[in-house]
Amino acid sequence: MQQTYPTLQSNEDYTAIISARHYQRLIDLIEDARAKGARIVSLAPAGEPDFDAQSRKIAPHLILNVTEEMTVMQEEIFGPLLPVKSYNGEVEEAIRYINAHPRPLAAYYFGHDEQRQKLMAQHTTSGALVINDVMTHASLDSLPFGGVGASGIGAYHGVHGFRRFSHAKPIVIQDEAGTTNLRLRAPYQDKSAALTALLNNQH
Repeated sequence: MQQTYPTLQSNEDYTAIISARHYQRLIDLIEDARAKGARIVSLAPAGEPDFDAQSRKIAPHLILNVTEEMTVMQEEIFGPLLPVKSYNGEVEEAIRYINAHPRPLAAYYFGHDEQRQKLMAQHTTSGALVINDVMTHASLDSLPFGGVGASGIGAYHGVHGFRRFSHAKPIVIQDEAGTTNLRLRAPYQDKSAALTALLNNQH
């Protein structure tokens, strides 16, 4: 942080919160966590305030010793606040925690152990998984971007967006002999095996 942002409040490269309402929402998240026992660590440069209502700039904050009762652990943050939840070092514990909560729009795993990377990929569900980085998937037009479950339905970007926001309209024309869909007509007894196979292939 010190190397990238030696200053924040006067730094044009450091983003302000979009509105006074959302600025106050983030401050309330910090104060709610503090009141419920969290340890708050501000990464504001020396001599600068942790946040400023005039500029609507909030320094990055680590929120330690979090609990599920804290509002910051219950809703999307959209701001420079990072709640840190510790675990016992077993990746399975982290996976159980992730799977016990609503599906995230993205999951980020940091670590070079390939087995743990595979466990995260195979045993969690999220809109995307990024390993040893954040947000990269959103900048790649060749990859679908979207959520799953509570984080959204469907994906866009590039051809994925074209398919998502357009409709492939099927047009079916019965042949003159009327034989195109004989397999869907009675009697069915001699077609049951074929119909079962058709239904199974659709799943």
